[in-house]
Amino acid sequence: QVQLVESGGGLVQAGDSLRLSCSASPETYSPYTMAWFRQAPGKEREFVSAIKYDGRTVYYARSVKGRFTISSANTKNTVVSLQMNTLNSEDTAVYYCAATLSRPLADERRELTYAYWGRGTQVTVSS
Repeated sequence: QVQLVESGGGLVQAGDSLRLSCSASPETYSPYTMAWFRQAPGKEREFVSAIKYDGRTVYYARSVKGRFTISSANTKNTVVSLQMNTLNSEDTAVYYCAATLSRPLADERRELTYAYWGRGTQVTVSS
């Protein structure tokens, strides 16, 4: 059973930066793809970004491309970070880490691709 723990959330002002991290355990597992989703109050959860095991293949939602950067801290893809720059109020949400251990049959941007989820970390951007 893979467990995911997010960290790094908080309250920032518009224009600020924040870095989220997600750790997968135990490290005997090597996630094929790790991803970030977010859910704003009153809205459905949406895809933010994903990174494959190779550390090079990445995906971004259009709303964050150019501002957010996803990266893997190790070759096993068990520690993933999301650097968020130029934050605005629309980025306020609970951010969830997700993982799949096998090559997904569905699109990396879809929730059903991921079998494992963290509990989320709150990001609040004040304007």
